[in-house]
Amino acid sequence: MNALRNLGWWAADYAYAAVWQVRAFFGRTDAGSFANGDAAPIVVLPGVYETWRFLQPLVEALHDRGHPVHVLEVLAHSRRPITEMATQVTDYLQQHDLRDVILVAHSKGGLAGKQVMLGPAADRVRSMLAIATPFGGSRYARRMPVRTLRAFSPDDPSIRALSTQADVNARIVSVYARFDPHIPEGSELPGAKNVLLDTGGHFRVLAHPRVMAELAALAS
Repeated sequence: MNALRNLGWWAADYAYAAVWQVRAFFGRTDAGSFANGDAAPIVVLPGVYETWRFLQPLVEALHDRGHPVHVLEVLAHSRRPITEMATQVTDYLQQHDLRDVILVAHSKGGLAGKQVMLGPAADRVRSMLAIATPFGGSRYARRMPVRTLRAFSPDDPSIRALSTQADVNARIVSVYARFDPHIPEGSELPGAKNVLLDTGGHFRVLAHPRVMAELAALAS
């Protein structure tokens, strides 16, 4: 029964991802149009092979709630090493003098976000909402044919180094599904607020109402 349930979640997850990848490809909305607002500033960190447009429904929802949402075009597809992504985010926060920032990250973006919280811009970040982030890596990554995906292996130096740095975990909310086809280990992060959703998927959890509820709590 669980296998059939997980198969259904897997199919729904990839259907969601396919729809939003297509919409993202044809999207023409200017990312700068979301950068105004009076609430806490948000910086969005997409996952690997994603552009910010993949997260556009979430970006629009955050902006509608009054948050200025900052999108870093330089992070498109997130194929660079985690440390390089973190440097790009750090530079952006410093150049734009952003403070009291809430990072909203999906998958690999959460790893880069945690690295930012450990670096020279740490005092500029209030907290992070990480969605389906492989904080402990994924054993599936060991079998991946490309370096970009093998970097998610639990044995990767970046993954292991981040896992030993727990000081910032208390400022992270990790939201993840009961079944994630990409991260069989799950996304539980010791010391963080861990929110386990009674559903399945790696992508479709981005649209789960609990995500917005947790962000509202962080922004209060």
